[in-house]
Amino acid sequence: MSLPPAFLARLEALLGAEGAAAHLAAAAAPGALAFVVPPALGAAGEAAARLAADGIPAAPLDWYPEAVAVPAAARAALLAHPWAAARRIHPVNPSSLVPPWVLDVRPGQRVLDLAAAPGGKTVALARRLAGAGELVAVEAVRGRFHKLRATLAAQGIEGVRTWLGDGRRLPRSWSESFDRVLLDAPCSSEARIHPGEPDSARHWSERKIAEQARKQRGLIEAALRCLRPGGRLVYSTCTLAPEENEAVIAHALARFGHRLRVIPFAPPAPAWDEGLAGWRGRAWPPALRGARRIRAGAGWEAFFVCLLEKTASTAPRRLSRR
Repeated sequence: MSLPPAFLARLEALLGAEGAAAHLAAAAAPGALAFVVPPALGAAGEAAARLAADGIPAAPLDWYPEAVAVPAAARAALLAHPWAAARRIHPVNPSSLVPPWVLDVRPGQRVLDLAAAPGGKTVALARRLAGAGELVAVEAVRGRFHKLRATLAAQGIEGVRTWLGDGRRLPRSWSESFDRVLLDAPCSSEARIHPGEPDSARHWSERKIAEQARKQRGLIEAALRCLRPGGRLVYSTCTLAPEENEAVIAHALARFGHRLRVIPFAPPAPAWDEGLAGWRGRAWPPALRGARRIRAGAGWEAFFVCLLEKTASTAPRRLSRR
């Protein structure tokens, strides 16, 4: 199957001809895998040793102590392993662990995982809390909500408060209640589109990008209203579309002004770029350079990650009565 011409044109406009070709080649190659080790399987070193005994090359992830990495060559073997079959582990591409890694959750904090299904990042956040603190996981789609709960149950993760509902309504009940918020937003999943999978672009369209961006703007506003002053939020997607990435952050900065700042960081990825300064004639604030675009390659998928800090309250001011 050939990919949609509009998608290819956007990709070339974004990455250049050589960059677009390199991205498609990398996206078509089998990806590496990693997973956060649930408490029932012990420490990362123990889990890696047990996989190695089963003939699967594995090692603790050097930048994520609670996780194990498996090279792309052993991908099929890990996915066929009894742990994966029983959902006792949730293998993901290493890019997917960057958002919980940079959020830097500490025991004792109150943490919100917005758009949490299927639950891999929720498990990662729960491990970082180590049973001390509070974790609320929210999912709007009923089928995905049940997958989230099944993931947590299969991995023995307890104490997570799960909530089925639209995350855009959360500030009504949880205004400025959380120290950390993860918004791995639903997106057009452009990073997973490539010629090797005939159906990978089946649902892609520029209209879909616009629909997702509208939803993302609502979610990030709600997420920031749930965040305490001084707290941090990570916004991430697995799409390349600037409308769903930098434009969403630019919307948040315009909405909340000086009460919000972008915090640059160095991802543990093989290759990455700064956020875009603009797209299709639209210019964004220089702060957007602090966002990170992980490139596809060396077993990693493309990913967008931005770390934000809330510097002052966003709660509506109440007028005093005299």
